[in-house]
Amino acid sequence: MAATPKLLKLLGYRAFCSPFASCAARSVAYWNVSSTQHGGLHPPEHTNLCHSAKKAKNVCGTFSSWNIFTTSSAHQGLEFSKASSSEASTLQLGSPRTTRVVEEDVEVFDSFEDTRVFLQLRPEYRLHSYNASETCQPLSVSEGELILHKVTVYQDHLQAQVIADYLCKLSSLPPEQRSVLLGSARFALLCQLSVKKIELFDTQDLINILKAFVILGIPHSHSMLDVYETKCCHQVWEMSMDQLLLVADLWRYLGHRVPRFFQIFFSYLNLHWKDISLSQLVHLIYVIGENRQVSQDVMQKLESLILKYIDLLNLEEVGTICLGFFKSNTGLSEFVMRKFGDLACADMQHLGSHALVNILKMFRFTHVDHINFMKRFGEIAPQRIPSLGVQGVMHLTLACSALRFLDEGVLNAVAASLPPRVVHCRSKDVAKILWSFGTLNYKPPNAEEFYSSLINEIHRKMPEFSQFPEHLITCLLGLAFSEYFPVEFIDYALSPGFVRLAQERTKFDLLKELYTLDGAVGIECPDYRGNRLSAHLQQEGSELLWNLARKDMNSKPEFLETLSLLDTMLGGPQYIKHHMILPHTRSSDIEVQLDVNLKPLPFNREATPAENVAKLRLKHMAVRLTDDLVNQLLKGKARGHSQDKIESEPGQLPVELKDKAAVPLGGSVCDVADKPGAMEIAGLCPQACMQTPRVKLAIQFTNRNQYSYGSRNLLGLHNMKRRQLVRLGYRVVELSHWEWFPILKRTRLEKLAFLHEKVFTSAL
Repeated sequence: MAATPKLLKLLGYRAFCSPFASCAARSVAYWNVSSTQHGGLHPPEHTNLCHSAKKAKNVCGTFSSWNIFTTSSAHQGLEFSKASSSEASTLQLGSPRTTRVVEEDVEVFDSFEDTRVFLQLRPEYRLHSYNASETCQPLSVSEGELILHKVTVYQDHLQAQVIADYLCKLSSLPPEQRSVLLGSARFALLCQLSVKKIELFDTQDLINILKAFVILGIPHSHSMLDVYETKCCHQVWEMSMDQLLLVADLWRYLGHRVPRFFQIFFSYLNLHWKDISLSQLVHLIYVIGENRQVSQDVMQKLESLILKYIDLLNLEEVGTICLGFFKSNTGLSEFVMRKFGDLACADMQHLGSHALVNILKMFRFTHVDHINFMKRFGEIAPQRIPSLGVQGVMHLTLACSALRFLDEGVLNAVAASLPPRVVHCRSKDVAKILWSFGTLNYKPPNAEEFYSSLINEIHRKMPEFSQFPEHLITCLLGLAFSEYFPVEFIDYALSPGFVRLAQERTKFDLLKELYTLDGAVGIECPDYRGNRLSAHLQQEGSELLWNLARKDMNSKPEFLETLSLLDTMLGGPQYIKHHMILPHTRSSDIEVQLDVNLKPLPFNREATPAENVAKLRLKHMAVRLTDDLVNQLLKGKARGHSQDKIESEPGQLPVELKDKAAVPLGGSVCDVADKPGAMEIAGLCPQACMQTPRVKLAIQFTNRNQYSYGSRNLLGLHNMKRRQLVRLGYRVVELSHWEWFPILKRTRLEKLAFLHEKVFTSAL
């Protein structure tokens, strides 16, 4: 006992070096400093667990030098008093939570514990998971003091097994004493000794020590954990699958990322994946999801095992699998997702809300449209939403948006439940909810209350939005879709400082989003005098979106055929223009302009190079469109003699040369001679080009992804585009997919007749 003060004094200035540890220079006495850097996770909740130390054996491995420094504040050792432990606990960031919310609160969601519910559903999970609820006989304060005294006196003679046993026993101290223990120089010495002896620990010793670290709340950023990760890496091939999963689970509890361990673990999996049991499979997918690091090859193997066990899975396990694949950014096949949807539909009343959210996340990620699942979801969701936290509500709403599933009952329930608890929303929740309602182009009955509460919350959370600029832009786009333009936020979001912030602080390229917002404001807010994007960024955004839209449309044969048919019907490429009238709306248009006589104008000078205008002659290729023929085409009453006169062959233009009364569809811009071939193109008719168009048509080539699922309700972006086209004086002509795609399967003449009616009826 007399030697202890002298030894502790030396500890304040002595550096312990070991050839078996990784390079670092942090004080073990600084347990209270817990940083979120170095890829660490938030420290989870811990409780006691009884451990037993096993025999040690030699393990080959080398570590570089590591220094542990203690401070003079730790010289007084472990003082087990209520006062000191209370004071220390206020500084302890890495310590386990000692209090828990008793009353039921729907906003209390433990993202760590609540995702581990599945571990309670099968006894097999106990073999390879850490159970924080297990307890053992606590260690008394006097016994703890005795252990620490032995460490200081016998430090040079302690065996590896004894060191492991001491660490395990000290983890059984009363919770209120643990923070004091972590500030003790004698405990720092014990940890240093464990690092010196680490090569002698066997697998069970390693597991027991990691459990002790979990209970004691060792900070996730402490460099000592890197040494233990290296030891785990060396031990992988000597562990069983149960032990590997348990070690991975313990690292998850510690909140310390171990990429090297998982890399070797996945190599092990590639050889032993066929032997994985059902419980091991589900737990492994959970661990992979929390780690967010995996190879696609491993996930493909695991998906084949899912198919093997799919009929034995319960709904909580289905939710866990979906969450694991979602977090690892890996999709499941459509077949597996449909099987999961069938399982959920069969017993959705007993499907937990968290499992429901996780399954919806995966449907959102894979874009699988399981109709029955979404219908059943629409039936139960309105009752569940009031008892679901706002984060869960956000995920439900976002899933509806991503799947284009417009269910008024679900959205009304969200809108009704949100205003009273909007203060619980993160910036991300506000952004995703506004985006979802805007995307689905839906305003709830309490729209004024709903939107005002969310806009006020944006005011409150501006510091948070500055940290996540992408969330503010998402908010403003969702509001713009719904015709809300809060000028104060728009002025801030388009300011040079925020634009620079958005480009520097986020991993996302927000140029397209900023350009869309800027363009919408320019049209719908004529009195706006605030910040706008610079001309350079506007040009860059326009070129980017046009290249994407052109590439997309040129890859669709049905669109190219439509463009060719319009070219034929109107008389040439100079009468139509495929471009983006509103580049910020991200989709292209086919523009047609008509004069006062509703005849097409050759306004597209880009269709023919200037040097070829004088040489190029366009032959008169007209279709004879008689009243009789139109009636046949539109009413379906075919007459044989008309078909004899006019033929429609693939790749050929229908031509009638005999009857001089034949009229080109839509008329001609220039005077046409009686004989074919006399009509010249737009470049030869300057007087026509100078005419001011009476009607400007914006023909929209639509597809089902621009509408809510199974409906004819346009989504927010596309509805906003049409609203803005009308503001600019265009008449919108819809080539809706439910009308036009079936027509594309008919004869060429029927297609031309349909387009003629669409274009010229819309102009009236």
